[in-house]
Amino acid sequence: MAIQLSFAVRTTRIDSIQTTIGATAVLNLFSGNAPANCMSSAIGSLLVQMTSLPGVWMNAASQGSALFTGTWQGTASGGGTTAGYFRLCANNGTTCGMQGSVGAGSGDLSLDNNSINVGQLVTIASWIVTDGNA
Repeated sequence: MAIQLSFAVRTTRIDSIQTTIGATAVLNLFSGNAPANCMSSAIGSLLVQMTSLPGVWMNAASQGSALFTGTWQGTASGGGTTAGYFRLCANNGTTCGMQGSVGAGSGDLSLDNNSINVGQLVTIASWIVTDGNA
Protein backbone atom coordinates (compact mmCIF):
# COMPACT_ATOMS: atom_id res chain seq x y z
CA MET A 1 0.00 0.00 0.00
CA ALA A 2 1.23 3.49 -0.85
CA ILE A 3 1.49 6.13 1.87
CA GLN A 4 -1.61 8.27 2.11
CA LEU A 5 -1.89 11.68 3.73
CA SER A 6 -4.92 13.54 5.03
CA PHE A 7 -6.16 16.73 3.37
CA ALA A 8 -4.87 18.64 6.41
CA VAL A 9 -1.31 17.35 5.95
CA ARG A 10 -1.38 17.86 2.17
CA THR A 11 -2.78 21.38 2.59
CA THR A 12 -0.06 22.31 5.09
CA ARG A 13 2.64 21.05 2.71
CA ILE A 14 1.22 23.12 -0.16
CA ASP A 15 0.95 26.25 2.04
CA SER A 16 4.64 25.89 2.94
CA ILE A 17 5.70 26.47 -0.69
CA GLN A 18 5.20 30.25 -0.63
CA THR A 19 6.60 30.53 2.89
CA THR A 20 9.75 28.63 1.93
CA ILE A 21 10.39 30.28 -1.47
CA GLY A 22 9.43 33.74 -0.23
CA ALA A 23 7.05 36.53 -1.17
CA THR A 24 9.42 37.95 -3.80
CA ALA A 25 9.72 34.81 -5.91
CA VAL A 26 11.11 34.71 -9.45
CA LEU A 27 9.63 32.49 -12.15
CA ASN A 28 12.02 31.32 -14.87
CA LEU A 29 10.92 29.56 -18.06
CA PHE A 30 13.48 27.45 -19.92
CA SER A 31 13.67 25.48 -23.14
CA GLY A 32 14.17 21.72 -23.07
CA ASN A 33 13.58 19.22 -20.31
CA ALA A 34 13.95 19.97 -16.60
CA PRO A 35 17.05 18.79 -14.76
CA ALA A 36 16.77 15.76 -12.48
CA ASN A 37 15.77 17.83 -9.44
CA CYS A 38 15.72 21.36 -8.00
CA MET A 39 19.23 20.97 -6.59
CA SER A 40 20.68 20.43 -10.09
CA SER A 41 21.77 23.40 -12.18
CA ALA A 42 19.28 24.75 -14.70
CA ILE A 43 19.72 23.47 -18.26
CA GLY A 44 18.43 24.76 -21.59
CA SER A 45 18.03 28.41 -22.51
CA LEU A 46 16.41 30.93 -20.18
CA LEU A 47 13.49 32.29 -22.20
CA VAL A 48 11.57 34.42 -19.70
CA GLN A 49 12.25 35.63 -16.18
CA MET A 50 9.22 36.98 -14.31
CA THR A 51 10.23 39.11 -11.33
CA SER A 52 7.13 41.27 -10.68
CA LEU A 53 4.90 38.58 -9.25
CA PRO A 54 1.95 39.35 -6.97
CA GLY A 55 3.02 39.82 -3.32
CA VAL A 56 0.82 36.92 -2.32
CA TRP A 57 1.32 34.69 -5.33
CA MET A 58 -0.52 31.60 -4.10
CA ASN A 59 -3.96 31.28 -2.53
CA ALA A 60 -4.25 29.41 0.74
CA ALA A 61 -4.44 25.70 -0.01
CA SER A 62 -7.64 23.75 0.38
CA GLN A 63 -7.95 19.98 0.35
CA GLY A 64 -4.36 19.59 -0.80
CA SER A 65 -4.42 22.05 -3.74
CA ALA A 66 -3.69 25.72 -4.27
CA LEU A 67 -4.34 28.10 -7.15
CA PHE A 68 -1.72 30.72 -7.96
CA THR A 69 -3.02 34.30 -7.83
CA GLY A 70 -2.91 37.39 -9.98
CA THR A 71 -1.59 37.91 -13.48
CA TRP A 72 1.84 36.50 -14.14
CA GLN A 73 3.48 38.04 -17.18
CA GLY A 74 6.95 38.64 -18.48
CA THR A 75 8.67 39.65 -21.70
CA ALA A 76 10.83 37.01 -23.34
CA SER A 77 14.54 37.80 -23.54
CA GLY A 78 15.32 34.53 -25.33
CA GLY A 79 13.25 32.68 -27.82
CA GLY A 80 12.70 31.03 -31.11
CA THR A 81 11.85 27.82 -29.28
CA THR A 82 9.33 26.12 -27.04
CA ALA A 83 9.23 26.53 -23.27
CA GLY A 84 9.75 23.09 -21.75
CA TYR A 85 9.99 23.65 -18.01
CA PHE A 86 9.77 26.25 -15.27
CA ARG A 87 11.64 26.94 -12.07
CA LEU A 88 10.06 28.93 -9.25
CA CYS A 89 12.97 30.43 -7.34
CA ALA A 90 13.78 32.62 -4.37
CA ASN A 91 14.32 36.31 -5.12
CA ASN A 92 17.93 35.66 -6.22
CA GLY A 93 16.47 33.93 -9.30
CA THR A 94 18.61 30.80 -8.88
CA THR A 95 17.64 29.02 -5.64
CA CYS A 96 15.03 26.63 -7.01
CA GLY A 97 12.06 25.82 -4.79
CA MET A 98 9.90 24.07 -7.39
CA GLN A 99 10.19 22.99 -11.00
CA GLY A 100 7.93 21.27 -13.50
CA SER A 101 6.79 21.00 -17.10
CA VAL A 102 5.33 23.81 -19.22
CA GLY A 103 2.72 23.48 -21.95
CA ALA A 104 0.06 25.39 -23.85
CA GLY A 105 -3.08 24.25 -22.07
CA SER A 106 -1.12 21.38 -20.51
CA GLY A 107 1.87 20.66 -18.28
CA ASP A 108 2.39 21.47 -14.63
CA LEU A 109 2.22 25.14 -15.65
CA SER A 110 -0.04 26.20 -18.50
CA LEU A 111 0.84 29.16 -20.73
CA ASP A 112 -1.31 30.99 -23.25
CA ASN A 113 1.35 30.02 -25.85
CA ASN A 114 4.51 28.03 -25.12
CA SER A 115 6.18 28.84 -28.44
CA ILE A 116 8.37 31.73 -27.24
CA ASN A 117 9.87 34.50 -29.37
CA VAL A 118 12.17 37.33 -28.27
CA GLY A 119 10.12 40.29 -27.07
CA GLN A 120 6.94 38.24 -26.69
CA LEU A 121 4.71 38.97 -23.71
CA VAL A 122 4.24 35.61 -21.97
CA THR A 123 1.18 35.10 -19.77
CA ILE A 124 0.44 32.30 -17.32
CA ALA A 125 -2.99 30.97 -18.31
CA SER A 126 -3.52 28.84 -15.21
CA TRP A 127 -1.53 27.26 -12.45
CA ILE A 128 -2.72 24.99 -9.69
CA VAL A 129 -0.55 22.80 -7.52
CA THR A 130 -1.89 19.61 -5.99
CA ASP A 131 0.07 17.72 -3.37
CA GLY A 132 0.56 14.00 -3.90
CA ASN A 133 -0.13 11.05 -1.64
CA ALA A 134 -3.91 11.36 -1.72
